[in-house]
Amino acid sequence: MKRRNIISMSGMTLLAFAVLAGNAAAQQKTLKDQLVGAWTLVSIEATAKDGTKRQEFGANPRGILILDASGRYSVATMKPDPPKFSVRPPAAEFGASALRFAANFGTWSVNEADKTIIRRAEGALNPNTEGTEAKLSVSLAGDELKLVGTSAAGVRTDSVYRRAR
Repeated sequence: MKRRNIISMSGMTLLAFAVLAGNAAAQQKTLKDQLVGAWTLVSIEATAKDGTKRQEFGANPRGILILDASGRYSVATMKPDPPKFSVRPPAAEFGASALRFAANFGTWSVNEADKTIIRRAEGALNPNTEGTEAKLSVSLAGDELKLVGTSAAGVRTDSVYRRAR
């Protein structure tokens, strides 16, 4: 009788562990699932090959990154506090305004194994960006997302986003 109880208890314990492990695995989200949504820009910093750092969009940039579940993305970044246009702005004012803004859209995918995201730009404010791919390493901690990439010119860009609420 005691032996039967021990075997029954052992069997029930194993079953309980299997159910709990299955629930934990079901609750684990893929990296892609965790990235889907809207993210607001916190900071962006570029580091040249020689170690020189710059904040092209200022100390308090504004921006948004939207990653949808179907694999489409849109990103826009700008310097805050733009100068206002004159009543009929000349082309030079428009050109100066464009230099403080970057935007592109396209498709995105994730490599779960190496924790990277690949963005393929289909359209962009800067036409040189169209048709390019950017491979970015992903670091995700709670509601903070850090993307790090290196351009063909060797410039490293660190962007930090916070999940939009």
